[in-house]
Amino acid sequence: MDTSDRGDQSSPFRFLGRTAVVTGGARGIGRAITGALLAAGAEVVVCGRSELADSLPSATGPDGVNRSASYVAADIRDPEQAARVVDTAASQLGRLDVLVNNAGGSPEAPAATASPRFMTSVVMLNLLAPMFCAQAANAVMQEQEAGGSIVNIGSVSGIRPSPGTAAYGAAKAGLINLTQTLAVEWAPKVRVNCVSAGLVATEGADDHYGGTEGMAAIAATVPLGRFGTPSDLASLCLFLASPELSAYVTGANLVAHGGGEWPAFLTAAGRTGT
Repeated sequence: MDTSDRGDQSSPFRFLGRTAVVTGGARGIGRAITGALLAAGAEVVVCGRSELADSLPSATGPDGVNRSASYVAADIRDPEQAARVVDTAASQLGRLDVLVNNAGGSPEAPAATASPRFMTSVVMLNLLAPMFCAQAANAVMQEQEAGGSIVNIGSVSGIRPSPGTAAYGAAKAGLINLTQTLAVEWAPKVRVNCVSAGLVATEGADDHYGGTEGMAAIAATVPLGRFGTPSDLASLCLFLASPELSAYVTGANLVAHGGGEWPAFLTAAGRTGT
């Protein structure tokens, strides 16, 4: 790949001259991914469903330039709006090297009573929206000599039971298959990979998991003894987006869950992981 017009690329995490779109990139895990890309020197466009209330992520790159992300308000469950985000980024920045499909999530709802409208919305956000964005990004990347990289943010809910969030788990399982299929269809120009995240300590984690004591108790069930952090996932995204480090990686599902969960049958038998 010719990097002569992309600045000093001596570090594999130097993205000078490269551009990226991060969906849901202004908050939570997405904000950490955006910040990491900016710190590596990339120009980044982020999007969200509403007008931005928070400040945009910014960081100083390896060239000493402070960069801020650009923001596009869009509901990427709508294929036309998803395409508009990608087209805006490619038009403003002149190219598109990286797409991170980060936007997703779901409130809890028992499978027995979840409404059709609710389930449709969850699947749209967590499976179809990434597909819409990926289609638009692929159309740009296929025309570039260097191609591009798409990283989907999945969840361990897609590889194990997901009680309370059945539609979400099913959608994330579909995202893994989508990743593998697109990697085959769009090679060799475009690489497509997935990061399936386990427990991650985001802004609302304390309330969701029962405060400090609840989080400590849950962390004790993880072999590495802690929740993941948004920066943990951001580093993996940069690895998968980097053609210097992951040029031969496509169709992969990189599971980041700290070793998983201590098996319940061992806990029932009185055995612990310590």
